Amino acid sequence: MFTGLIEGIGKINSVTKTGRDMNLTIMPLFDMADSKIGDSISVDGVCLTITAMKDKILSVYASEETVSRSTMGRLRQGDEVNLERALSLAGRLGGHMVSGHVDGVGRIIRKEQVQRSWVMKINIDKGLSRYVIEKGSIAVDGISLTVNSCKDDFFEVNIIPETAIITTILKKNVGDPVNIETDLIAKYVEKFFKRDKESGKDKASGHISKEMLERYGFGE
Repeated sequence: MFTGLIEGIGKINSVTKTGRDMNLTIMPLFDMADSKIGDSISVDGVCLTITAMKDKILSVYASEETVSRSTMGRLRQGDEVNLERALSLAGRLGGHMVSGHVDGVGRIIRKEQVQRSWVMKINIDKGLSRYVIEKGSIAVDGISLTVNSCKDDFFEVNIIPETAIITTILKKNVGDPVNIETDLIAKYVEKFFKRDKESGKDKASGHISKEMLERYGFGE
């Protein structure tokens, strides 16, 4: 589990493809001395496992499934990626709950500076838009961001100077793809609703329902 608060940038040292799987080596541009083989790490929002470490360079493996759902297959030697180590139970959850299981790829359709910040408009599949709400959280290339506004096929986010400095987000241009992970909680709530509807369970059975959520203050 991650927070979406990027720790720093890494540079792709090598890319090796075996069929549709990939092995990557990455040179972190910040101190990761306490990392070890077997640790989880978020690479542009994709949860991967460190398989080897040598001379500060770490190796990770991405399966065909991971490559097909993310921008991993587009990475080349010299590219920069956002890195975040897994959340420690002793740490602060400053962003939001990010699993590192990318839902799909979005595409930047607008990038505009507004005073000291930047506004990005990102196109997404309509199947993902149902999990995106105004002022909700979303992960873009592993970065925890707040949704300014959203419609059926896009959302807008604000990139503050601090985020711009520590991540690769402003190096992306209009037309570039980005990894998208929507709100984990929204997906669970949808599944509860769908399960109860399909099973025909009584609304008073103790399962999550619209009426129960409204009763506890989650209604509109």
